[in-house]
Amino acid sequence: MSQLAISVSDLTKIYGEQTALSHATFEVPLGSVCGFVGPNGSGKTTTIRMLLGLITPTGGSGTVLGEDIRSPEKYLSKVGAMIEGPAFYPMLSGRENLKVLADLGGFPHERVDLLLEKVGLGERGSSKFKTYSLGMKQRLGIAAALLPEPQLLILDEPTNGLDPNGIQEIRELIKELAENGTSVFVSSHILSELEMISEYLVMLRKGKVIFSGRTQDLLGNQKPITSAKPEYQVDLNKLVMIVKELGYQARVENGAIYIPVGAEIGAVLNRAAFEAGVTLSSISTQQPTLEETFFEMTEEN
Repeated sequence: MSQLAISVSDLTKIYGEQTALSHATFEVPLGSVCGFVGPNGSGKTTTIRMLLGLITPTGGSGTVLGEDIRSPEKYLSKVGAMIEGPAFYPMLSGRENLKVLADLGGFPHERVDLLLEKVGLGERGSSKFKTYSLGMKQRLGIAAALLPEPQLLILDEPTNGLDPNGIQEIRELIKELAENGTSVFVSSHILSELEMISEYLVMLRKGKVIFSGRTQDLLGNQKPITSAKPEYQVDLNKLVMIVKELGYQARVENGAIYIPVGAEIGAVLNRAAFEAGVTLSSISTQQPTLEETFFEMTEEN
């Protein structure tokens, strides 16, 4: 049996003269959480639609749970998905909506209340869908995707519309699913969340994969960033010039400067600033976050 939940090689989709996805190659191991990121229009939705058999590739190949993506009927019964927001009957309750889907899919009704509790809707299961907040609708969508007890769960922006508590609950739910053996392929614009839950990442830019692998490998290869803040904002430009004289480039953001270099510059910069009459109120060194790395790798040149 394949040890991969998803595997694609040279996967390509062309619409007329426009290439939505170009020769994408990546793998998602079974039982892992894999974040799927990229700017709008980078090919994420196109990729997900091909994985779910909704559109046919122009070229390349791929498998989902060991089965060819050109034969989605062989694996879709083992895949749960929520893409482009959930759609339900507004006049039915959350519970009734799930029961309708359970009947259509041949799933036992016993799973409905279990899943409502799992996504934090146990007390609102009898409320009509039209009364749900956007976040509650997202939760119900995830519950619907879990009806078949999927081996692979594909989620497109599952935390859209959720407050911080709701986001944390979905994060814990995804972790729990992965710990119990479910593979999760999740796209999200909240990169700080993906950094916390994703063991693997696939990053797209203009229809091409620019990174595929372990999250820790991506972040570990990034240069550390040292930030420094002057006590008085009037000294900010002077501090930038000091950094340039030391042979580095600095960007200014929120009243501080950021230098792509490690802690070794700390003492040197502090001394140079002091000699120039600039007092630093803070200086620290950190590894770039996933969000910072993402913007650096996907920015327009």
